This record gives sequence, structure tokens and C-alpha cells, in this order.
Amino acid sequence: MTQLIDGSGRKINYLRISVTDKCNFRCLYCMPEEGLQWLPKSEILSYEEIAEIVRQLQPLGVTRLRITGGEPLIRPNLDRLISQLKVIPGVEDISLSTNGVHLPKLAQSLADAGLNRVNLSADSLRADRIAAISRRSLGFDPIVAAMAAERAGLSPVKINVVVMRGINDDEILDFARLTLDHPWHVRFIELMPVGEMRDVTWDHVVPTDELLDRVSSIGTLTPVSGPARGNGPAKYFSFAGAAGSVGVITPMTHTYCDTCNKVRLTADGRLRTCLFGDHELDLRTPLRAGEPVAHIVEAGLLEKPAEHHLLQMQVGGLRALSQIGG
Repeated sequence: MTQLIDGSGRKINYLRISVTDKCNFRCLYCMPEEGLQWLPKSEILSYEEIAEIVRQLQPLGVTRLRITGGEPLIRPNLDRLISQLKVIPGVEDISLSTNGVHLPKLAQSLADAGLNRVNLSADSLRADRIAAISRRSLGFDPIVAAMAAERAGLSPVKINVVVMRGINDDEILDFARLTLDHPWHVRFIELMPVGEMRDVTWDHVVPTDELLDRVSSIGTLTPVSGPARGNGPAKYFSFAGAAGSVGVITPMTHTYCDTCNKVRLTADGRLRTCLFGDHELDLRTPLRAGEPVAHIVEAGLLEKPAEHHLLQMQVGGLRALSQIGG
């Protein structure tokens, strides 16, 4: 089988698919409080167009998909897209990244449509702080959302926590303790100061080595292999006898570009070959003209950057992380 290979010899088998640029949160590190100028509906890929892109890329080795936003669960009938993707031969894994607000009511229908698992973003366990970080009061309870995903069989459940010094780093131990009794994988993510997020700066970054040292106060951490079907760069640890694990994702202190296996499809049909790069391929125009796009991706991947330049504050024109779904 032909395999997608980028210019650095890395095999690409993982496609992140943004289905909307909109979000019902305005998190400090992700989107300006006033929001952004939303994409016109006519520019957003339909579910059928997304599925056609996946059909063309799957024979080239794309087997793992992640649905993102913005917040994907605010786009209506997302289970319809999941169903269309699930029946594509060779697609092995479909996951979802969500802030979890709508997960309790949608988890079962998404699972029934073929969704395999979910990553839940939760930056606090305290209602008032959730509202302060997200700058929205929507009554979100991450524990309720995680339990709904678990009941629906969307496992392994992963909880992503962006750690911010002086904002939520006093909850690190509370999150880590969740793994003692729940089969959840709590992943601490180093803050990435991007674009116009002036409320968070380098001063808010908590290095992973410091974080793990704090978590070790609960008990000895032992390195473990990642949760089944994992796609990403997280490193995992567990406490003795724990039901779940603690993961760390380190874009600031320990980059992992050498093992990158992913590309990102934006809601308006551009293939972004690096999260913080400025290299993009227009797939929407040829797709809507009835032309194939797989060869465009094959050729374009030769220009995928060898590494990002986030540490140099080069972020590929991103005003906010919400534009591409992480």
C-alpha cells in the first residue's frame, strides 16, 4: 500500500478534522473573549465533503481520525459524520476532542454511530473556576461528562488539563488523584502562549518536570505504556494499583516533532501540515470542482516542516488555538 510520507521521512497516518471554528467557551489560552470572525457557512466543508477527503486519503495510510473544532459538539448531527467515516474501509479509530458541555446528552448517540473514544478538556474541577477560565457559565461538570463517556463505552477516557501557574496549578493533585479510582487518563499539557491570548504568558507555563515532582507527592509514579489506540505524544505514568494513569504533553520543554504523524484539516477545507507552521494546502477548491485531492496531499507533504517554531513565537498566523482545534 502506498504510504503518505513527508519530507522528513515521517509516516502520516493520523488526520485531525476540524468541523467548526466556533466554540461555546472562550478559554483564556484558546480564544479571545470577544470571539473571532467566524467562517461563512458556505466555506465550511459539508460532512459529505469531509468523508470524501478521508476516502481518498485512507488508501494512502490514513487510518486514525480525530474530530475537533472549535467545539465540535455544537455542530448539529455530528453523529451523521461519524457514521459516514466509520464505514470507510481501513479507518481503524475515530476519536473526538470536546470541552464536554454537550457530552452527557450526546455520548451514547456518538458511540452508537461508531465513535471509539473521547478526549475531554477540563482545566478545573471547581464550578466557579471553570466559569472564570472558560469565560462562560454553562454549568459544565467534567466529572459528569467523563462518567457519561465511560458509560457509553467511549474508552479510554482522556482528560486534558492545560496547566497555568497561578490560575489552576493548585488543582494538579486533585486531577491526578482521579486516576486512583477511575480508569481515566489525566493528561497535563504545558501551556502554549499563542497569538492574541494576552491573558496567559510564558510566566504561566509550568514545566513538566516541576509538575511531575508535585504529583509524586501523592505516591511513586511508574512509567507505563500509553492507553490503547493512542495517537499522540503523551508520556504516561501511574500510581501503584491505580485504575488510570497520569500523562504529560510537553510542547514547550520537550518537543516531539521528530515523531509527528499527523496533519490537520481545517473547517474550511485547508490541510495544515504543522500546527504552528504556515504551510497549508487548499483541498476545498479542487474537491468542489470534482477533482481528486490525494495527489495534492502527497506532493504537499514534502513541504511539511521538520519542526515547529513555537519557542520562537512563530505560530503560523494563528490568532487563537481554537482556529485549528489543537
